[in-house]
Amino acid sequence: MTLSMPSLRDLFCLEGKVALVTGGAGYLGRAMSEALAELGARVVVASRNLEHCQEVASELGEGHLALRLDISSAESVRGVVAQVIGECGRVDILVNNAYSGPLKRIDETTEEDFAVSLANGVTSYFVAAQACWRFMRDHGGGSIINVASMYGIVGSYPDAYAGTEGCSPPNYHAAKGAVVHLTRHLAVYWAQDGVRVNCLSPGPFPHPSTEKTIPEMVQRLKTKSPMGRMGRRWEVKGAVALLASEAGSYITGHNLVVDGGWTAW
Repeated sequence: MTLSMPSLRDLFCLEGKVALVTGGAGYLGRAMSEALAELGARVVVASRNLEHCQEVASELGEGHLALRLDISSAESVRGVVAQVIGECGRVDILVNNAYSGPLKRIDETTEEDFAVSLANGVTSYFVAAQACWRFMRDHGGGSIINVASMYGIVGSYPDAYAGTEGCSPPNYHAAKGAVVHLTRHLAVYWAQDGVRVNCLSPGPFPHPSTEKTIPEMVQRLKTKSPMGRMGRRWEVKGAVALLASEAGSYITGHNLVVDGGWTAW
């Protein structure tokens, strides 16, 4: 007797699902929003700039929503989750992607900079995850994806930034490292509720404007990658699709690194 197995097409299908993407109008957030919409999910794009979110939601097609989100406010974060559930009737996928924090050199960074980065990049992730989990546990489970960074698991190369306007802030590294471990902790507690929690850690994906304004830094970063190049925006789409869908149904507590081999050195 041959056991029937779902097809890959069925496993990746997100028809009938609702996905909340924080920072969904940003450079990589937009690619993640596109990926989930292409697989059939109804996507809610949320960030501090409502106009940008509306533009992305409109480009995704009919039925997708845009909401304003202030990640520095737990009330705003919980309010957005409640609004998604109220307007869409459910939330099946959360992509915690929004982040904002001071960009200062290591000798200029203050304790206040750490407080901002940890509040916006760790506390806000937990608040959103907790609010979504409370719904998911009672409605068949779901998938939570926390966006960290390769800089949450390795240090940066000082020579890549020396003499340029670029920097690798210690508060950013600390926040992203905390996200990686928070993910593991939530995963083992919420697995019994059918809620998977994973991390997506992008490597070097500089915004096109960075390549124009700090080209020497970007060129140095390329030499640190086994693939010898920077990531292309669409190269995060497959990773978020895997973690969000049933194709990744046996994956939880994992940190999926998309870095061109950077952390393999």
